[in-house]
Amino acid sequence: MEYMLTPWTKGIEPFLWWENAFTNSELDWLQDKAKEAQAKAFTGDSFEKENKELRRTKLNWLNCCSENNWIFEKLANVVQELNAKFYNFQLTGFGEAIQLTNYLSENKGTYGWHQDFGSIGPSRKLSVVMQLSDPSEYMGGCLELKTRKETTKIQAQRGLITVFPAWTLHQVTPVTQGSRQSLVAWVSGEPFK
Repeated sequence: MEYMLTPWTKGIEPFLWWENAFTNSELDWLQDKAKEAQAKAFTGDSFEKENKELRRTKLNWLNCCSENNWIFEKLANVVQELNAKFYNFQLTGFGEAIQLTNYLSENKGTYGWHQDFGSIGPSRKLSVVMQLSDPSEYMGGCLELKTRKETTKIQAQRGLITVFPAWTLHQVTPVTQGSRQSLVAWVSGEPFK
């Protein structure tokens, strides 16, 4: 397993990434599950209504059960190592199901600027995003993070896991050709004090 530290060295790292945590066959399985996504994507703390101006994607959810434990375990290993080396947040684990997303060019699939840190549900501390699609399968669909006053485009690479504090502003730009699938998870803990 490999990880990379971003160039920001003062204070909390804005984001980190990790390669080769999942095999190609595991990525294929996850991508197929993401392509089956049919659930509506809600926004905001209420999670009760669609906002198609902000978010256009379909979702599939993976709960922690015997069939899916391997996914949670692999992600937990990555997060534990990165957190111990760089963040040192007090974490309790995955407080929610894993989200699989399917962004389609037919509706210019996107998710505008937002944070994963909210007031309802578990206290999210770290966001975890893993790209499931090969970059040759789509155009657009860039994962972007606001780090300080800069916008950083995350490298499009199948299997790349990006980890960042849940308060980080981020977006997925509209997909203009093909489709983009990703895995999103949140690691929770006691509220920051």
